[in-house]
Amino acid sequence: MSDPQTPKTEKNPFEAVPIEVTVSVGRARPLIRDLLNMGENAVLTLDKRIEDPVDLYVGDQLVARGLLEELEGDQSGRLAVRLTEISDLQNGIG
Repeated sequence: MSDPQTPKTEKNPFEAVPIEVTVSVGRARPLIRDLLNMGENAVLTLDKRIEDPVDLYVGDQLVARGLLEELEGDQSGRLAVRLTEISDLQNGIG
């Protein structure tokens, strides 16, 4: 039985549920005929540069922006995102 004087520090069970975050590095708008004619090793040019921020989405909600980085050490070669802006989910990103 718990002591009524001791405040409970209940954890939210939803905090342990994983979510999928989508990182958008850019968009392309090719003509359908150009897309249909693409083959192996074709290059699809995006509307962003390598140093431009990327957008992070949960579903269709923009939740943050950040910069792409390559990890080092035992995870060398893997990509990561360093967050630079976090969305206020009530008001969006600044």
